[in-house]
Amino acid sequence: MDFDLDETASMVQASARDFANKEIVPRAASIDREGKIPRSILKDLADLGMMTLALPEELGGADVGTVAYSAALTEIARGCASTGVTMSVTNMVAEVIARFGTDAQKKQYVPKLASGALVAGSFALSEPEAGSDPGAMRTTAKRDGDHWVIDGAKQWITSGDFAGVFVVWARTGGAGTKGISCFLVEQGTPGLSVGHHEDKMGLRGSSTTALHFEGVRVPETALLGELNGGFKIAMMALDGGRIGIASQAIGIAEAALGAAVDYAKERKTFGAPIADHQGIQWMIADSRTELDAARLLTYRAAYLKESKQSFSSQAAMAKLYATEAAGRICDRALQIHGGYGYVKEYDVERYYRDVRVTRIYEGTSEIQRVVIGRGVTG
Repeated sequence: MDFDLDETASMVQASARDFANKEIVPRAASIDREGKIPRSILKDLADLGMMTLALPEELGGADVGTVAYSAALTEIARGCASTGVTMSVTNMVAEVIARFGTDAQKKQYVPKLASGALVAGSFALSEPEAGSDPGAMRTTAKRDGDHWVIDGAKQWITSGDFAGVFVVWARTGGAGTKGISCFLVEQGTPGLSVGHHEDKMGLRGSSTTALHFEGVRVPETALLGELNGGFKIAMMALDGGRIGIASQAIGIAEAALGAAVDYAKERKTFGAPIADHQGIQWMIADSRTELDAARLLTYRAAYLKESKQSFSSQAAMAKLYATEAAGRICDRALQIHGGYGYVKEYDVERYYRDVRVTRIYEGTSEIQRVVIGRGVTG
């Protein structure tokens, strides 16, 4: 059993780490403060192949696999969690189109996401009253000749104000999850408007908006996958997305632990660096142990996905453990900084805010426990 990354994944990880250190880390605080990721960073990520890492080369992808994707995303999120989530969602959108789309849909959208011609992709699944329960979805899509007409509202949409293409779920059949279909909708389509921008606690550089669909007409060719087969697409996307969220959480926690160790070596009390005190050492030891465990769980899920094996329960375990462990690690890191950890002058304050949402989006910790439990009990 080999616990090391292979040569390709190691190279991709190193490339992501180098880019993060040079281009993202110096701007992370301003991204958080100004609430916007420079478009140049997103274009550079596309040029490095980071927006379509696991997709085939014929579609413009890097074709390096899910493990390499996880390793790279961890490095980008370590530099800036807001940038990491934008990268993660764009990869998810491209993958969904590549897996379920027609040849025409694949050729129309995936190469543009890969190149940065479409600056980002976006998922439009959640609604004001339908988050963890997609069966309660109210957005509808109705046939009108050779078109579909979409009406409804979406909530908590990452990159909703600038994404080039949306994967939109809407009800086309009866109640519950069996009557949901999936559509590709381009930014700027008449009737599609961006609503309220959320003023969030963390991930402030990543825009999160509402979307409104008022008589949005899309051609029949906009249907992604089978009619009334949208729930299956959503579940597949979320399974893979949980690997991405776990990777993001690991990156944030890695940054927080690194900051805590550096501070503990410099800060002195009672005539010695606080790193020499047993209480601090135990906090660091617990954090390092949990971080490594989270990484191994995440790589296992990524390996299973890459190997085309069942990975739903393993992805849920990875997200559950990695995000909750990352929360504890960031909390300890702030505690090690003492009062300085509570002020914006120190990056650990941002890590503490950014990590909290990882236990919520793309399936709460409670939903992960449901998935895991069902996997155990059958």
